[in-house]
Amino acid sequence: MKISDLLDTTNVIPDLSAGSKEEAINNLVDTLGSRLDKETIASVRKAVMERESIMSTGVGKGLAIPHGKCRQLSETYAAFGKLRKPVNYDSIDGEPVVILFLLVGPESQNSIHIKMLSRISRLLNSSSFREKLLKSNESEKILELFQSEEEHFVRI
Repeated sequence: MKISDLLDTTNVIPDLSAGSKEEAINNLVDTLGSRLDKETIASVRKAVMERESIMSTGVGKGLAIPHGKCRQLSETYAAFGKLRKPVNYDSIDGEPVVILFLLVGPESQNSIHIKMLSRISRLLNSSSFREKLLKSNESEKILELFQSEEEHFVRI
């Protein structure tokens, strides 16, 4: 499974507007509304927020990777957002976040979830890739960047 397979123009937001960490996460979860019913969306939101309450998913360098697992899901879903203005995220480096990558999946697929989180982290830890993302203001261009960058990694 490739990260770029989980993204399309409906769940990539190049100009995400949010005034808080919670609002940013909620906006990303909302992008899954065309794929999931309202009850499942509520479960996804709860799972991500519960995970966030354990420890911030702000990993530093302006990045956050909010994630969670739900028994209602039968497959993995993702969303990407680049914030218009950075938000405080309680990141490990104390810096605000501008790039978020949401990942949610079934409780039954723990190993896939961990592998996908690892791949997302590796991609977004590349300073040159982050710079390209920050300069991109169109969903299509961001999708192309993920596809191109993933060509350098082995398939999961």
